Amino acid sequence: MRQKLLIVDDEKGIVDMMAEYFVAQYDVLTAYSGREALQKVTACPDLILLDINMPDMNGLAVCQEIREYVACPILFLTARVESADKISGFRAGADDYIVKPFDLDELAARVEAHLRREQRRQGSATVRFFGELAIDYGARTAALNGVQVPFSRREFDIVELLSLNAGQVFDRERIYEAVWGYDGEGNSDTIMEHIRKIRAKLAAHTRHGYIDTVWGCGYRWNG
Repeated sequence: MRQKLLIVDDEKGIVDMMAEYFVAQYDVLTAYSGREALQKVTACPDLILLDINMPDMNGLAVCQEIREYVACPILFLTARVESADKISGFRAGADDYIVKPFDLDELAARVEAHLRREQRRQGSATVRFFGELAIDYGARTAALNGVQVPFSRREFDIVELLSLNAGQVFDRERIYEAVWGYDGEGNSDTIMEHIRKIRAKLAAHTRHGYIDTVWGCGYRWNG
């Protein structure tokens, strides 16, 4: 079965250009607004190419709206090049940041890389138990006493990295590189915010602190 791409941009010419380029390899879905993108997401795409600057509902808002429910990679397409804009994109849940104008061959290579990474993750269906916490790495879910913990994609990536290496200390830079990749254009300071959210979601169901702060060094999983 061919993988599905969802291409979202309010500029029809850009959407048509990318759709024509990718249609030979993927099933292509298109949307020309943020609102339409929300409807097309129900088709369960394997990867989303999402423009940020759209008039009715921008890409950041779309990403934030769907990220809790959509695990597939989301690649932002934008003319914004400021570091603060990139950080905002990653915090919204994006997996990559493609600056316009872009080379289609390079874009295709990034799409393929993200899809390969996703296939590797889906291929490792392993469940581990840490006291009352059960983590299903194949399904990318976590539950405390049977209650699902609604981790975002990046939050689960961090939980996965730390829990699979319980007891090992990871500094922020190492976590960032492992989760976002060496070519990530965000900032390792975002790790602090993600750790805070993970802890808050776990604390809603348990008093056990699963992530320890090792002052001056980083973070360690305490299962």
